[in-house]
Amino acid sequence: MLLISRLDAARLLGAAAASVATLVSLAAVPAGAHADTGSRAGTDTGALMPPPVRDEDRAGDHLTVTVRDAGPGADGTYELYCHPDGGSHPDPAGACAVLDRDTRWGQDTFAPVPEGSVCTMQYGGPATAHVTGTWAGRPVDARYDRSDGCQVSRWNRMVPLLPDLRAPQGA
Repeated sequence: MLLISRLDAARLLGAAAASVATLVSLAAVPAGAHADTGSRAGTDTGALMPPPVRDEDRAGDHLTVTVRDAGPGADGTYELYCHPDGGSHPDPAGACAVLDRDTRWGQDTFAPVPEGSVCTMQYGGPATAHVTGTWAGRPVDARYDRSDGCQVSRWNRMVPLLPDLRAPQGA
């Protein structure tokens, strides 16, 4: 006779429910999507993700970057086109390259710092930026500032799309 405790039964039931939820979420993804995109099966949250970025999605990549309070030569509004690179941005090739590097299927390239993040009380200055337009076929409306360590890090990951405001070496 097999005896299991209520706690063990609850654990088994919970594991079975999680397995079923994973299978259901995987069934919602088109066949081959995991293999073609490098996504790790079973790591999603069950939400449907947008399809992978295709070359034809990139043809309309156009962003408007507005920078304020970053200092002389950095403030202004710049147009950026990618694929092919161009516009009034001071470094279109570098800006497009950083965006290409950080674009991943199922992730928002311009995502804000997650709520509840623990951030250093490092103030990076009054600079702000607003990025709007279309990237990888999706609308963009992202705001950046340098109000704490997380925001400074998020800004720095976007250099040279955003101006490099890090202190010069030896300063």
